[in-house]
Amino acid sequence: MLWVFQRKSLSYQLEDLKFFIKVIHCYLKVKKSVPRSPSSPGMLDAFLQQVSTRPNKTFILYEDQAYSYRDLDLKSNQAAWALSHHANLKSGNCVAVFMGNEPAYIWLWLALSKLGCPMACLNYNIRAKSFLNCFQCSGAKILIAAPELKAAVEEVLPELIKDGVMVFYLSRDSPTEGVQSLLDKIEAASEDPIPESYRVAIKDNTPTLYIYTSGTTGFPKAAIITQRSALLSCTVAMLCGLTSEDVYYITLPLYHSAGLLIGVRGCMQTGATCVLRKKFSCSQFWDDCRKYNVTSFQYIGEILRYLCNSSKKDNDTDHCVRLAIGNGVRPEIWRQFTDRFGKIKLYELYGATEGVAFFLNYTQKEGAMGRYNYFLKLLQPFEIVKFDVETDEPIRDAAGHCIRIERGETGLLIAKHINRNPFSGYAGNRSQTEKKKLYNVFEKGDIYFNTGDLVMVDKEGFTFFQDRVGDTFRWKGENVATTEVENLMLMLDFIEEANVFGVAVPNHEGRIGMVSIKLKAGRVLDGEKMFAHVTEYLPNYARPRFLRIQDAIQVNSTYKQYKIDLVKDGFNPSCTKDPLYFMDDTQRTYRPLDHQIYKDILENRMKL
Repeated sequence: MLWVFQRKSLSYQLEDLKFFIKVIHCYLKVKKSVPRSPSSPGMLDAFLQQVSTRPNKTFILYEDQAYSYRDLDLKSNQAAWALSHHANLKSGNCVAVFMGNEPAYIWLWLALSKLGCPMACLNYNIRAKSFLNCFQCSGAKILIAAPELKAAVEEVLPELIKDGVMVFYLSRDSPTEGVQSLLDKIEAASEDPIPESYRVAIKDNTPTLYIYTSGTTGFPKAAIITQRSALLSCTVAMLCGLTSEDVYYITLPLYHSAGLLIGVRGCMQTGATCVLRKKFSCSQFWDDCRKYNVTSFQYIGEILRYLCNSSKKDNDTDHCVRLAIGNGVRPEIWRQFTDRFGKIKLYELYGATEGVAFFLNYTQKEGAMGRYNYFLKLLQPFEIVKFDVETDEPIRDAAGHCIRIERGETGLLIAKHINRNPFSGYAGNRSQTEKKKLYNVFEKGDIYFNTGDLVMVDKEGFTFFQDRVGDTFRWKGENVATTEVENLMLMLDFIEEANVFGVAVPNHEGRIGMVSIKLKAGRVLDGEKMFAHVTEYLPNYARPRFLRIQDAIQVNSTYKQYKIDLVKDGFNPSCTKDPLYFMDDTQRTYRPLDHQIYKDILENRMKL
C-alpha cells in the first residue's frame, strides 16, 4: 500500500513539474510574440500581430454577424478617431463603458488602448448610488452606454452633468437631452491607423482596465488591471490548450475578468475565434455550439448545473466541444456533465480579478481548483494560514507571525506581494487597498495579499476551495457585498437593523442572499414595500431571497454583526422560532415561509 502511495505521489510531482515548465514556456512565448516598443502596450501589440498574420480570420461571431481581425482593427481605428475628435480624449483619460456583450465592447477596448486610455468596465446591473460610486472611483469623465440602458443612464444623468461628464449612447441618435450619439460619429470617422505617439506614455504598470469586484464592505471596488496583467492574462487559455483552430464560446459578461481577459484576450493571443452571446441560455446552449462549431467554452458552476438539469435529448453528445474553462463546479456536477455530454476536459481554475494567486486543475481531479505546486510557488509565492472566522483575522503566534496549516486543515489563502507579481490595488480607494494587505506575516517587512478565500490541501496535495470569509458571498456567478445590501435595507422606514449574509441551498452553487432584521418599535413588516424596494435598487442576484425577523441583532466582541449561527440555521423553519419569510416573485411580496415551502425549495419544486 505504501509503495502504491509513493508511486502515485511521484506521478503527481512529475505532473507538477510538467505544468511548471509549461507555465514558463507560455510566459516566454507571450513575451516573444509581442516585440515591445516604448510606445505600444503589449495587449494591443498581440492583437495587431494577429491582424498582420491572419487579417481575414474570423475573430468574433455574434448572432448572424462575423467580424475578422481586420474588421475589428478598422472599427477600433474609427472609434479612436471619433473619441479623440468629439470627446477630446487624451492619453491617460479614463472612459467608462456601460454595455452588455456585443462586438462593440471589444472594439471600444481596442480603440481606447490605441489612444492610451484605460477603460472602466461597468456592470450593466448597477443602478443609482452604486453606479455613481463605480463611475466616480475610476476617475472617468466620459461614459459610453448602450441605448437599451437609457433608463439607468437618465437616473444618474443630472449628477453626471453636474460633474462635467460627457455621456454618449452607442447609437446613431439620442432621445435624451444631455446625451450625445456616438455610433454615427464613429461610422463617419477615418479607418487610418492611430499613430504610436498617441500612447507614448504607456508602461507595463499603466492601468488599462478597471474591473469591479465586490469587497467585504461597501460598494464594488475598481480593481486596477495593468498593461502587464492584461498581456499575461492570456496564459490561462494557452495553458488549457486553446489554439488558433478553436472556436471559443463566451456567455459570461465581459465586464468581468473571466469573459474579457481569460476569454477574449485568450482568443486574441492564440488567434482563435470568439463566439459572443448577450446572456447564457440553457435552451440555446448546445444549438449555439452546433451552429458555430464551438470547440471550447467558458463556464461557472451554475452554467454546468443548468445544463445537467435540462431535459435529456438524443443529440446531447452531438457537438465538437473538447474543453471548457471556468470555476465553481462541484464534483457531482462534474461527473454528471461529462457522463452526459461526452468526455469534455474541464479546466477548473482559481484566481481573483485583483489577486496575485493562481491555480489551475491541470490533472482533471474532480472538484479541485489545482495542486499545491511547490515549483509554481517559485513564481508566485503563496501560503495557507490558520484563520479565525469569528474575529475575521489570521491567527498569529506569540511572535505575531501567521501560522501555516497542516494538510487536511482549512485555512486562508494568501499570496506574497513581490515586484514581478504585485497587487495593484483599487482605483480611488486607498483604504480598501490597504485592507487587502497583510504585513509582517512570516518575517518583519513582508507583505501578503489577503485573498479572502478559505481553501484546503488534502494529503495528495490537491487544493480545494472551501468558502469566502468576511461579508461577501457569491450567487449566480456574482459577488454580493453585504454592507451595500444592508444599507439599502435600512432605507426602509420600518427596519431598525439589518444583517445580510449568504446561505447554502442544496443543489445550487454559491450562497443565496438572506437578511435578518430588527423592526423599529411599534412597526410591522411591509412585505410588498420591501419587495418593491429591493427590486428597484438591487440586481436580481443581490436581492435577499429570505428574511428572518429577530428581537435583537447579535454582535461579537469586536462589534461586528454575528453571522455564523444565522448562516448555519439558514432558512430552515425547524432551526429557529423566529418568523421566516421568502421573496415571492409571483405575489410581489415577502410572505411567510413554512415547512411545506421549505420542502418544495429543497426538492426543486420552487425555483429561486
